[in-house]
Amino acid sequence: TNGPPPPGPPPVLRINEQKAEPAPAGGFGAVFSELNQGEAVTKGLRKVDKSEMTHKNPSLRASSVVSSEGSSARGKSPAPGKKPKPESMRVKKPPKKVLEGNKWTIENYDSQDEPIEIEVEMSHSLLISKCTKTTIVLKGKANAVTIENTTRLSLVVDDLVSTIDAVKSQNLALQVMGKIPTVLLDQVDGAQIYFSKESKSTRVFTSKSTGVNVNVIGEDDDYKELPLPNQICSYYDEEKGEMVNEIVSHAG
Repeated sequence: TNGPPPPGPPPVLRINEQKAEPAPAGGFGAVFSELNQGEAVTKGLRKVDKSEMTHKNPSLRASSVVSSEGSSARGKSPAPGKKPKPESMRVKKPPKKVLEGNKWTIENYDSQDEPIEIEVEMSHSLLISKCTKTTIVLKGKANAVTIENTTRLSLVVDDLVSTIDAVKSQNLALQVMGKIPTVLLDQVDGAQIYFSKESKSTRVFTSKSTGVNVNVIGEDDDYKELPLPNQICSYYDEEKGEMVNEIVSHAG
């Protein structure tokens, strides 16, 4: 018997060489279609003239309007306000001179024409605060005086049991008519201290202070000005095995 007939020729695969339909406008199809053009994608771009560039023409920036459509949902952050000056934030308080128990409080005096005189006793302590261009005279012998945040304060004292402690003050003038044991200056910028003959042995301690001058009465009964050191030079001494601190003196 005859076998099955041989198979026929294989079917021919015909490839349609017609160009693919362009992708619909918009969406990712449009994006990839543009990218597939390669260098040809820039052929349709128009060169922008310098007159149309906003960074070269400030007037165009002022007149340009940005549409709200398609813009970011995040609003523009408000510009930070200017920090007010410290002077504008301060409320000027009325002058105060009061004795509460054994403590005097003198504060907020500014540009006084006449000296402020206070009769003091040995049990009295005094706080002088926030006074500017003011002269205070203490009559009698007090216990201690604290000065803080003053500018161009002049203080005249007779005698003190303890100390005068001045903190954060500028252009301080101190005159001792009698005798006091100690003066403490912390963060004082500019001070003239006048000691009587009885107060020559007064101890003066300074910390973070500059421009401090001590005036003492010499043999001719005239004041002699002696500036206190502002700078210290420190170095390690190998022989002594310790730090050595020396006063830096400036001639001239």
